[in-house]
Amino acid sequence: MLDAFDPVMLARLQFAFTMSFHIIFPAFSIGLASYLAVLEGLWLWTGKAAYLNLFKYWLKIFAVAFGMGVVSGVVMSYQFGTNWSAFSDKAGAVVGPLMAYEVLTAFFLEAGFLGVMLFGMGRVGKGLHFTATLLVALGTFFSAFWILSTNSWMQTPTGHAINEVGQFVPVDWWAIIFNPSFPYRLVHMVIAAYLTTALVVGAVAAFHFLRGKAKEESRVMFSMAMWMAAIVAPIQLVVGDLHGLNTLEHQPAKVMAMEGHYQSHPDGAPLILFGLPDQEAATVRYSIEIPKASSLILKHALDAPLAGLDTIERADWPYVPVIFWSFRIMVGLGTLMILLGAASLVLRWRGALHDTVWFHGFALAMGPAGFVAVLAGWITTEVGRQPYTVYGLLRTADSVSPLAAPAVATSLIAFVIVYFAVFAAGMFYILRLMAAAPHPGEEGLTEDEPVRAAGLTPAQALHAGHGKEG
Repeated sequence: MLDAFDPVMLARLQFAFTMSFHIIFPAFSIGLASYLAVLEGLWLWTGKAAYLNLFKYWLKIFAVAFGMGVVSGVVMSYQFGTNWSAFSDKAGAVVGPLMAYEVLTAFFLEAGFLGVMLFGMGRVGKGLHFTATLLVALGTFFSAFWILSTNSWMQTPTGHAINEVGQFVPVDWWAIIFNPSFPYRLVHMVIAAYLTTALVVGAVAAFHFLRGKAKEESRVMFSMAMWMAAIVAPIQLVVGDLHGLNTLEHQPAKVMAMEGHYQSHPDGAPLILFGLPDQEAATVRYSIEIPKASSLILKHALDAPLAGLDTIERADWPYVPVIFWSFRIMVGLGTLMILLGAASLVLRWRGALHDTVWFHGFALAMGPAGFVAVLAGWITTEVGRQPYTVYGLLRTADSVSPLAAPAVATSLIAFVIVYFAVFAAGMFYILRLMAAAPHPGEEGLTEDEPVRAAGLTPAQALHAGHGKEG
């Protein structure tokens, strides 16, 4: 029965499944690491106990989320050798060093200073501990830098040559790393990580407001989260627009799919708000449109012509229905984030930010929005690249390992079972940590406080981190 399935589709599903689990943890830990650095810096600057209590509170959550991100990321790299060996053979000379640079920068920083960050307060000086927190935050940024550079090269490949056996070989590393889509993709993703974290922090504070258990710490983190939403969400709109224009230049088929433009529009293209894309009939059924608005957005002129998928070989079309809706989910959630930030400014001006129940409910409901938007954006990006792994040069069908469908299906089923069991338990524990309101404590962390979230004794934690008390 399993032989009837397409091994290429099964390999894509397995990568998509594991990636979907993995991406939510870095998206959270990148923003949370920076938030922890800000909290510790504010505590050192002001001496205000609320900042220290919030640092201690979110540090436990960061420890669990970071660990889950590392574990899920290790699985990702193995798939290049198991399901995508042809891709590894052809693109390994470019992709391999980029991923090694992540290890040499991000992992070395995180592994070297994470232990000090988690266990060092009260053991080392305040300056050294703050430095460790900053370096862990920098490490998470470097991780995003190299992974997004790798992915961006696959989207807009430059700086390489192709040898006589069809392998990509590096010619200009600067052109490879800083390929045409990389700057836009990096800024867009890092901002998304900050927004994701801000929405989670705001939702946790709103939850405690609604339970009537909010203290000074909840007021502080709610205010900080709403400032982030109010300032950064509109910036993300601008960055997203610039990223879209870059995509139109280098990957026009992806934008055509996002817009639902099966046909060309020589006199101005409509903006299709909603509809049902029909891939076989090459049309969007029951569409709700704004005439010529797509040309205005993409070309800044109402009558500017826009090409459609009818100008591209049908074999090179991405699957429009998935891209069309994932893009709208991302944009819709981004619009709600802007509304959340704008409403917070109005309430802050009225002095009612911490006392408006309906707004707390809105903030709580928006808690998962960042994760959903990140997933929707990733789906738009990756499905829009199809049918290529290296855009325009290496097709997905030519990138997979020579495996039969039952072998891929078996590993996919195993991943689904293990992931849902392990990561569901981890997510449940993170939610339990968030449900406990921040509370005042003694200045500085005790030896065992940061690791209780992992269910370890202090001795086990020190052994696991290879730490020795001097």
